[in-house]
Amino acid sequence: MTAPAGKRHPLRINVASEKRLREGSPWVYHDGITEGGESAVSGDLGVVFDRKGRFLAAGLLDPDSPIRLRVLQAIKPETIDESWYFRRFSEAVALRGPLLERARKTNGFRLVNGESDHLPGLIADRYADTVVLKLYTTAWIPHLPIVLNALVTAFPHERTVLRLNRSCIRSKPLLKGYFDGQVLRGSPLSGPVIFQENGISFEAEPIVGQKTGFFLDQRDNRARVGELSGGLDVLNVFSYTGGFSLYAARGGASSVASVDISRPATDAAVRNFALNKSDRSVAGCRHEPICQDAFQVLEGFAREGRSFDLVILDPPMFAQSSAQVDQALQAYARLTAAGLSVLRPGGILVQASCSNRVSATDFFRCVHHAATQAGRPLREIERTGHGIDHPVTFSDGDYLKCLFARA
Repeated sequence: MTAPAGKRHPLRINVASEKRLREGSPWVYHDGITEGGESAVSGDLGVVFDRKGRFLAAGLLDPDSPIRLRVLQAIKPETIDESWYFRRFSEAVALRGPLLERARKTNGFRLVNGESDHLPGLIADRYADTVVLKLYTTAWIPHLPIVLNALVTAFPHERTVLRLNRSCIRSKPLLKGYFDGQVLRGSPLSGPVIFQENGISFEAEPIVGQKTGFFLDQRDNRARVGELSGGLDVLNVFSYTGGFSLYAARGGASSVASVDISRPATDAAVRNFALNKSDRSVAGCRHEPICQDAFQVLEGFAREGRSFDLVILDPPMFAQSSAQVDQALQAYARLTAAGLSVLRPGGILVQASCSNRVSATDFFRCVHHAATQAGRPLREIERTGHGIDHPVTFSDGDYLKCLFARA
């Protein structure tokens, strides 16, 4: 094994960590390392050997993170160089083949899904000719030049934008001059990028938007909402920039109300509707953006007796850690009851969770229980999970679940 940058550190790990690695975990936590890596700096290569001295895994070390080693290569040793990265990116691109075939109608999707594409701590999202590369560890910083070359070779594009998570931004001395929102390749970017998703135009904000500029993981669920919305009055809660709202409108909804506490988000939703005004269904749909707290809006609508045929509840992550799971389930239950309070009899509830700490079993059970307690038992239409561009290869990567049901 060789490292394209930094040093190479042999590591020994405890039995529990070795078991997790053999089961496919992409991480070794700091308390799982029993020997080695004491002098490592972020981005050095750590090579794990088992108790018999045999190669087990190699990955990027981050001494400042609870996840000490992010595994790049397991079980079979290989040289980690630019050609290795090119193969990894090429495999990720090939997996998205069905989306690439629909490029005229969909040119916005996740290109690399971090750990589940065997590139832990690295996300790449495509928006038309712009690719946004988001890093969740400074361990990638020393390797950025060869990573960028390999990515561009595997998936040619005009512009690459770098985004960093909060912990990376706080580690400025380790960034070697890189910064959040930096255009690594291509022409400067001012304002949003316009991309297509199933023939609908959206704007993404790669430089300043949440995540990489848009939430691409709900594409398939948005399409399902579009199929169900004909002639209905729709309420989209936690609407962000109006993704579900636009699909409902194009699907023939009579009206759509988009609720989000962020003024920039609701303003973007209005602009996204304007981008699609050439579509007769979108132009004919009454769109009402509401910039206010979601629970306050739902309570207010219930008091006023205002109701809808289809209610979408797609909240942000309620559980950041295992300690917050019970609190999150209480929030989901409260949200279910509030959503049902404005849903007409026989209407459709669409409720999602993006909290990986909350299991699908617990989430669906919680929603059903809350609905029953509210006197509105649910008749399931469908349960959904991750789309093709958000593959899941390990348990902690399984975060998205969504319920479609009538009440």
